[in-house]
Amino acid sequence: MAKTSEDQNFDYMFKLLIIGNSGVGKTSFLFRYCDNSFSSSYLSTVGIDFKVKTVIRNDKVVKLQIWDTAGQERYRTITTAYYRGAMGFILMYDITKEESFRAVQDWSSQVKTYSWDNAQVALVGNKCDLEQERVVTHERGVRLGEELGMPFFEASAKNDVNVSPIFDKLVDMICEAMANSLDSDPTMTAAVGGPDVIANPNPPQESGCHC
Repeated sequence: MAKTSEDQNFDYMFKLLIIGNSGVGKTSFLFRYCDNSFSSSYLSTVGIDFKVKTVIRNDKVVKLQIWDTAGQERYRTITTAYYRGAMGFILMYDITKEESFRAVQDWSSQVKTYSWDNAQVALVGNKCDLEQERVVTHERGVRLGEELGMPFFEASAKNDVNVSPIFDKLVDMICEAMANSLDSDPTMTAAVGGPDVIANPNPPQESGCHC
């Protein structure tokens, strides 16, 4: 599991985006992860907002800049403008809303269109605490994840189910992608990940991602 760190030194900084239809629980998910808090009264995100959290993965201090995006169509141009600098995405739907599940394909296409070619994506079916209201089965989520080539999780921001493990998995996927890129071309720097991957010039430990 990831460990939080109060130390402001870091080896790497990754930009992550949480995307999906409005109302799927993106803001609640972000607050649960960063603040360990939950409120049922969050308002719809206007445009885009972010929080920062520092974690330790395999002896590397990684600062995460996590962007919470608006799901409404009218904010789509604003949202996609942030895709290119992102190393990772959490693509979220609501297991109680069929429309949000059907929209996953469109969101996935946007990631492919606007983001770095090697951006990592995790598919998340949120609100698994609302089992009696479920309309999207777990099996359908698994199949869609396999079709899109994404690891699939069901989660609950309310009950804190799978929230940290999802971020842990995404960070590990990014580190692995970076390591593979560097192995294929040793002359490349950590910035191979995209314009918003930052390798600290004065890291607290030996540089180089061995996540």
